[in-house]
Amino acid sequence: MNSYSAFPGGAAGQPVVSFHRTELSVILSLYGRMVAAGEWRDYGISSLRDAAVFSVFRRTAENPLYRIEKRPKLRARQGEYAVIGMDGQVLKRGHDLKTVLRVLERKLIRTVE
Repeated sequence: MNSYSAFPGGAAGQPVVSFHRTELSVILSLYGRMVAAGEWRDYGISSLRDAAVFSVFRRTAENPLYRIEKRPKLRARQGEYAVIGMDGQVLKRGHDLKTVLRVLERKLIRTVE
């Protein structure tokens, strides 16, 4: 009754890069704090052949404010994690996800009057 077919344009057996559960918990922890602060409202996750991307949006129908990328091929060079801004500029790159995400945590620190 039901028939399944492969997605057009891609091979069914090709591996994709994705975030591990521990990586997602670190990212979603930061995301939750930024949502509570009113800075972010939506996110999207993409798993591609060469990269996994966590995109952060202020509103749903716009370009992402930040992209958190995982590229395992860059592990031996600059580091597999990167935070990329809205304009495509690499804000921070490194081997440890928590240290790379510190560039975004600075947005949470505000002066209290």
